[in-house]
Amino acid sequence: MNVLRIGMSISEKKIEVPVESIRSVKTTDSRLQVFLDDGREISLPLKWYPRLKRATAKQREKYRLIGGRTGIHWPEIDEDLDVEGILGGYPSPDYLKS
Repeated sequence: MNVLRIGMSISEKKIEVPVESIRSVKTTDSRLQVFLDDGREISLPLKWYPRLKRATAKQREKYRLIGGRTGIHWPEIDEDLDVEGILGGYPSPDYLKS
């Protein structure tokens, strides 16, 4: 399991927060679904990720897990997402600009 280290400036204590690994990814015409090793299934609107939304189904199927399985990369559409952003429910900056 990967670990995210968070430093606390006042006390200089550090806590370790587990960062779950991605098991698999699935997309539909309207949803991005991410399945984590701990059993959670996260489903987000595909419109939050304009590059994924514009891509063909075949292009969306061609992903690879990166960063110790804490990120997803779609090489044909140059899109990268990470578990932190997915769990936080953060849309892509491209979506926020529109």
